[in-house]
Amino acid sequence: MTDTRQQIQAHIGDNAGVHFNELVRESDFAPGQVQYHVRRLREDDRLVREEFYGRTHYYPPAYDEWERAALALFRRETAREIVVYLIDHEPAAPGDIADALEIARSTLEYHLNRLVDHDIVTKRYDERNRVVLGLAEPEATGRLLATVTPTVPDRLVDRFTRLVDELLAGGQESR
Repeated sequence: MTDTRQQIQAHIGDNAGVHFNELVRESDFAPGQVQYHVRRLREDDRLVREEFYGRTHYYPPAYDEWERAALALFRRETAREIVVYLIDHEPAAPGDIADALEIARSTLEYHLNRLVDHDIVTKRYDERNRVVLGLAEPEATGRLLATVTPTVPDRLVDRFTRLVDELLAGGQESR
């Protein structure tokens, strides 16, 4: 295996769930080089490629489907903050999470839907028929969460989305 391919494989091993653009930004290689070596690594079953919400993510083969989805979602700042909140305050009502994170309910629901769809967060009804949120796999979630830090571009996208949601929510309140 070439030195370039080994470096790319090592980076993916250290940053499971890294998306393609981030992989290119963090390497010293041109996008075409990264594509070529990633394709070869995939052909040799040395990495796995998954698409999540319009982004291509790469993983070492040791991660299962649930872990791959969790890692991809944890790279989004808001989804990550929701999960961290639940680790500290489980079970929690959606309104409490939105208030604590200072995000619009629509932003919370957007990320919650993805987290629930991938069995990371559970949604149930309590005895008063109110929605209560919890973690499906708290130990596994905590272990994976510790391995991921959202990148600056991911944070900027999330913060821009929050800003737009706040502006839209403010405009609806004044009507």
